[in-house]
Amino acid sequence: MAAKKKRAIKKKNQKPVAGKKTAKTKPDKKTQSPDSADKGERVFPIVGIGASAGGLEAIEGFFSNTPSEIKIAFVVIQHLAPEHKSVMGTLLEKYTKLKVAEVRDGMRVQPGCVYLNPPNKDVSIMNGRLILSGPTQARGVRLPIDYFFRSLAGDRGDKSICIVLSGTGTNGTLGLRAVKAEGRMAMVQEETLARYNNMPKSAIDTGLVDYVLPVEKMADELMKYVRHPYIGEPRKVRTEKEKFEAHLQKIFMLVRSTTGHDFSQYKPNAIRRRIERRMAVHQLDRISEYVTLLQKNPAEIRTLFKDLLITVTNFFRDSKAFNALNDKAVMPIVKARPNEATIRVWVPACATGEEAYSIAILFLEAMKELKKNFNLQVFATDIDADAIERARLGVYPDSIIADVSTERLRNYFVKEENAYRVRKQVRETVIFATQNPIKDPPFSRLDLVCCRNVLIYMNTTLQKKILPLFHYTLNPDGFLFLGTSETIGEFADLFSPVDLKWKIFKRKKAAASLALEHPMFAAESLAGDTAKGAVKFDLTPVNIRALAERTILQEYAPPCVLVDDKFDVLYFNGDTDKYLSMPMGEPTFNLLKIAREDLRYKLSTMLRKCLKEDKAEESKNISMMLNGDIVQINLVVKPISEPTMKGQFMMVLFEPSKAPAERRGKKKQPAQKPVEPRIAALEQELQSTKEYLQTTIEELETSNKELKSTNEELQSTNEELQSTNEELETSREQLQSTNEELETVNAELQNKVEQLSDANNDLNNLLGCTEIATLFLDNDVHVKRFTPRAADIFKLINTDIGRPISDVVHSLLYKDLVKDVEEVLRNLGRIEKEVKTKDGTWLMMRILPYRTMENTIEGAVVTFIDITRQKLLEEKLRKKEG
Repeated sequence: MAAKKKRAIKKKNQKPVAGKKTAKTKPDKKTQSPDSADKGERVFPIVGIGASAGGLEAIEGFFSNTPSEIKIAFVVIQHLAPEHKSVMGTLLEKYTKLKVAEVRDGMRVQPGCVYLNPPNKDVSIMNGRLILSGPTQARGVRLPIDYFFRSLAGDRGDKSICIVLSGTGTNGTLGLRAVKAEGRMAMVQEETLARYNNMPKSAIDTGLVDYVLPVEKMADELMKYVRHPYIGEPRKVRTEKEKFEAHLQKIFMLVRSTTGHDFSQYKPNAIRRRIERRMAVHQLDRISEYVTLLQKNPAEIRTLFKDLLITVTNFFRDSKAFNALNDKAVMPIVKARPNEATIRVWVPACATGEEAYSIAILFLEAMKELKKNFNLQVFATDIDADAIERARLGVYPDSIIADVSTERLRNYFVKEENAYRVRKQVRETVIFATQNPIKDPPFSRLDLVCCRNVLIYMNTTLQKKILPLFHYTLNPDGFLFLGTSETIGEFADLFSPVDLKWKIFKRKKAAASLALEHPMFAAESLAGDTAKGAVKFDLTPVNIRALAERTILQEYAPPCVLVDDKFDVLYFNGDTDKYLSMPMGEPTFNLLKIAREDLRYKLSTMLRKCLKEDKAEESKNISMMLNGDIVQINLVVKPISEPTMKGQFMMVLFEPSKAPAERRGKKKQPAQKPVEPRIAALEQELQSTKEYLQTTIEELETSNKELKSTNEELQSTNEELQSTNEELETSREQLQSTNEELETVNAELQNKVEQLSDANNDLNNLLGCTEIATLFLDNDVHVKRFTPRAADIFKLINTDIGRPISDVVHSLLYKDLVKDVEEVLRNLGRIEKEVKTKDGTWLMMRILPYRTMENTIEGAVVTFIDITRQKLLEEKLRKKEG
């Protein structure tokens, strides 16, 4: 009995088994209970769909082709009017068998369901539950799609998928970046098929989209993608059996040979996720198949390279971290520097530039607050050349309003159509360059290095190279800013923490000498290949001249060597062993490496000066140690020019000096204590070093002045070009506006011409049908127009238009026509007279003013009506009465 009671208690307290439901917990057809899912169901992907204007048609087209058995969830985010109650659910149920529900606060997402955002609410997701909140932005600038996409990427990680459909603006672009940063898939509607293509175009321009398709084909590709072993249930893809590591090395080699960048020292798990995601996109189950695809398709190598570089980047990312950076690093730097000083900042892995511009804005704000002026230089670098090009443009989608305050937008950005452009004030402080900090030379004398969320992708070996490098580049009081998930590791002796929470560190002075591996460019060397460039002599027995010349050179010419512009020896002549010696290790023919230590510094100075000025250099009485004695020699460096020779060459001659050796001294000074050979050698080396350093300093000062002058010229030219560009842009807009106006005016004129042509045809037909002789005269009594019947009275042809009517011959027995017309023009009355022609025809002549639509007088109209029949009848009637 006790055991039975114990089992009953255990059953009562037992939690339900995952995946099983009772009749009471069965979800409704349209809505899902917040508690109806367990943690095991969270592994399924969630698809975020963003749409705006024209999106209803696209959404219907997408879901009408989506199968009902798909085991993923969809969250549709639209721009909805705050006061308008959406009927999207009712409309969408006609096109899909999936369960459709409007989002309720706290609702747990279930597979096989479609969730619609309600009006005037922003939707986010946390722990698999949909959260409703009030709009974060004012009406007109809300970004609900970006808001949800970002939360989806943060909550679902690599199980998040985003789709951007028709819409205006750029909403969804920044959210798509966040989803792609988690290594997931992005689809966009083909912009030419979207009713409004601004949103699709902005997303496509990021270069991160996996599929650009019509909405009718999206579901099919989505099904293939989510059914891939990597995307489906959390089980291993068939890669371990195929020796994944061996294939991974092949992929690294392919990427390195195509792009020049090596990812073999990056953390393998992150690399593996990116590769497997690309395999899912191409529906490949085996990594060997993907290697074959890379070998056949170089474009896929570049796409994989882009995928490996994707990072989350936006303006003032982690605003609290930037607030801490401003208070604990930026403000102290600005306060400590004297006015007009130079502040140098390095932002490696800057991606598309948002972080670099953010830091520049922080310094500009600090300078404004403290009323100081500095030469601010922000060096922003990345290995992705395309990202650097976009960063240089400084144009970002208008959805950055989610990250940038209104005040900063007003002060540091210029609003353009669907975008914001960084102002010239900020742009000029940031210098973008393509650079790999692992292998390229770093910047130096820096006040701040901002390297966030980069070290987390590198293994320990790379981190041990990068952190000492940052220490080397920073000024003694410089700062290092890392991501919240990063640490300085074992280099606590190099950096002291300023803010451990937000990972701000200050440079320490290294307690011991730091073994720093400086990235260097690989210099080309002729070592091992000298024979190719060496000067060769024809030593055939019959060449007596060459034999004589060679003998003279060997016996009488001083020892010398021929070097190129890289100081590699191409030819030796004479006994140069006294002055040159091969160092230990790898063989080399570089003169500065094989020269005796006493001569090395002087040779370096002379060679560089000769190369720069293209004239001979000579130094006399140079002391050097030789077999325990101090000897003096003369060095001569001469430029060699030959029209048939390509490149610059120099001849270095070693001539014994005629001055007596120092050790012999003067016989009249026997009391002078002899100098130890070692001390003399050290003094000579010290002197040579001083001369070399002095020369180097002078060269650096000269180069610095030249660079400064060049930089000023470039800045001036850049300002002029930017000003010209702005003027051209303004002119282009004005011309475009003028062109539109002209097109409108042209269309109106064309319409007027057609109307005038119709009216002219009507008038000609009217005048022709009336058979009334009509003559149109201007204010000067010149012919303007006439009807065919008028040509029977006046001998008129078309070329008579514009002639005075008095010059035209007529058949009227009437001489006062011009006088009567002038009378009508003067009095604006009318004159009617019966006139007779020479052939006996009687005409009723009427002269009236010619009035325009504006009631102005522009001439006279003279009409002639045939009244001969009436006159004959009158004559008969008169005779009959008489």
